[in-house]
Amino acid sequence: MVRFIILIVILILALSYFGVSIRDIAQSPTGEDNFSFVWNYVKDGWEIITEVIAVLIESVRNVFS
Repeated sequence: MVRFIILIVILILALSYFGVSIRDIAQSPTGEDNFSFVWNYVKDGWEIITEVIAVLIESVRNVFS
């Protein structure tokens, strides 16, 4: 987790060095559309993962019951 935070900080510093504004990207119509598109896939993937885990837990419960 600490490595991930350090990586994010380094990424933000690199973007700042090259003059890229994260706020401008996030608030632009194209940026908002891209974030929305990716977020929908993240939500769908999370739902699939939780369903698979629930089925696995139920299967293990049935085996030991």
